[in-house]
Amino acid sequence: MPISKSVTPILLCFAFYLITAIAQAAPVPAPPKIAASGHLLIDFDSGAILSAHNADEPLEPASLTKIMTAYVVLREIKGNSIQLSDVVLVSEKAWKTPGSRMFIEVNKKVSVEDLLKGMIVQSGNDASVALAEYVAGSEETFAKLMNEHAQRLGMLNSHFVNSTGLPAKDHFTTANDIAKVAEATIREFPEYYAWYAEREFTFNKITQQNRNKLLWRDDAVDGIKTGHTDAAGYCLVASAHKNNMRLISVVMGTKSENARAKESQALLSYGFRFYETHRLYGANDPLAKVRIWKGEKEQLHLGLTNDLYLTIPRGQYKNLKAEMSISPTITAPVRAAQNMGSVVISLAGEQITEAPLVALEEINEGGIWQTLTDTVLLWFE
Repeated sequence: MPISKSVTPILLCFAFYLITAIAQAAPVPAPPKIAASGHLLIDFDSGAILSAHNADEPLEPASLTKIMTAYVVLREIKGNSIQLSDVVLVSEKAWKTPGSRMFIEVNKKVSVEDLLKGMIVQSGNDASVALAEYVAGSEETFAKLMNEHAQRLGMLNSHFVNSTGLPAKDHFTTANDIAKVAEATIREFPEYYAWYAEREFTFNKITQQNRNKLLWRDDAVDGIKTGHTDAAGYCLVASAHKNNMRLISVVMGTKSENARAKESQALLSYGFRFYETHRLYGANDPLAKVRIWKGEKEQLHLGLTNDLYLTIPRGQYKNLKAEMSISPTITAPVRAAQNMGSVVISLAGEQITEAPLVALEEINEGGIWQTLTDTVLLWFE
């Protein structure tokens, strides 16, 4: 809720209700028990963790690996290093790659777009290797790119040695880490993320269905990727959007195809049933206007650098309370995005998040007369 009321430049701590009425909601029950080696349920916008077990435990990811493979390729497309229309000559290694495949043929040319869809929808290992070789020259070099992007995304408990997820020593990730690259895919590439919702893809006159059963069971689900090997078990990263809320669930190491779908659906249903997400403040929206001394202007607008989203128990929005703490005396010069205090959000007396309150503009020092005048006024202040 933007604040336009002027405030004096003293230590300010004030509270306001986002909605004046107060309503009590039923307590949130414990998350469902999930039969998986590790799982995670997070809100896409706020990052709130709604359920987790062994979420930072390194596990074999199987074809969940291809979420990272696709991410790296899409980054190359976004950077104009390659194009969707580029044609890739299929190597013998790609053609011979075991496991699920899109049935590309050795020494034939296939477009990057078809290879991406063959990997995303059909989970083609052959497509994954062909893309890796085209982007980096070899799958081994491509794996280094995967690890570089993983580090940049904060996937600190992951290491990739191939583009497919076939079992290999030192090839692992975590539920928490794989959720990070899934979130980055949705955020950075919305136009390509739509491919994760496609139920089937036809290549070389062979039609294969997407292995994500939730695409048929739940209209809110629009991605993202399955995985399976004997060592990894059955895995699924799923995402669903409903009632202005997007959730991402990860289950790793379940017993069967039906189990991974069932457990994922249980997590998503729990999140949508018992929680709600709100955008409280927008990035760069003025939340306060304060006096600035010795500057070319007398008023400084304060706000947030990023949108502030909050996930709370359903029915508790009316009980939210916000407090702002602002530096007591602000003098020029002030640079844009300079920290000036904080916004603290609490629910039922308990702090649940805090965000830096920053200057929304740059204000330089005023002239000699302004400086002298404000110096005198500050004596009385």
